[in-house]
Amino acid sequence: MLKEKTAIITGGTRGIGYAIAQLFLKNGAKVAVFGSRQETVDNALAKLNEENSAYEVMGLCPDLTDYNAVEAAFAQVKNKFGAIDILVNNAGISAREPIEAYAPDAFKNIMDLNVTAVFNGCKAAVPYMKEQGAGSIINTSSMVSKTGQVSGVGYPTSKFAVNGLTVSLSRELGKYNIRVNAVAPGVTRTDMVAALPAEMVAKVAAGIPMGRVGEPEEVANAFLFLASDMSSYVSGTVLNVDGATIN
Repeated sequence: MLKEKTAIITGGTRGIGYAIAQLFLKNGAKVAVFGSRQETVDNALAKLNEENSAYEVMGLCPDLTDYNAVEAAFAQVKNKFGAIDILVNNAGISAREPIEAYAPDAFKNIMDLNVTAVFNGCKAAVPYMKEQGAGSIINTSSMVSKTGQVSGVGYPTSKFAVNGLTVSLSRELGKYNIRVNAVAPGVTRTDMVAALPAEMVAKVAAGIPMGRVGEPEEVANAFLFLASDMSSYVSGTVLNVDGATIN
């Protein structure tokens, strides 16, 4: 589905991001995985190459909150693979502190990585996509972008912002055949969820209409659809992948 396409995936070294990288590579894409540390990037590349030595994959660890660093990293990808067709802005952090305990620096940090980094990635990708006459940008949102959450106000605030950026950019960039969408996962079996006690996961799953948490591969399928030509007339959408948690 992505043959001859080049994709950048931020936060691509683990969890949902890693599942996206795997799926894109299996579907013929050339993939650049961005991570927060060189060690995690190297580990992800080793695992992907072990899975299939024929994969065309590279890894970088730019500071996503620094536009100049992001721009330079994108140039490296373009120089190696010849294009930037798909951008997945997946890197992010969450928080659950109540407002009284929420440090202003912590709020700024979550906005920097969850919103400013998304802006930086989009800004760096657009010139390449305009020159090519097409592109797909997919941002990772969250179900809490629709509902909020009872504590840790920075995380849902950042994801509401991601939705606004997604819809607005889709309208700005549509004339260039650049599509901008987002995926809003529900509770997904990432490393964080897998580390929880089984009874806690069961309690969470009981509140989901489909009766279970999602798997990273199921979320990755939504990204594959939005990255591929199967969604050629889909833009400005925030796609829920949450087992019907949000109606």
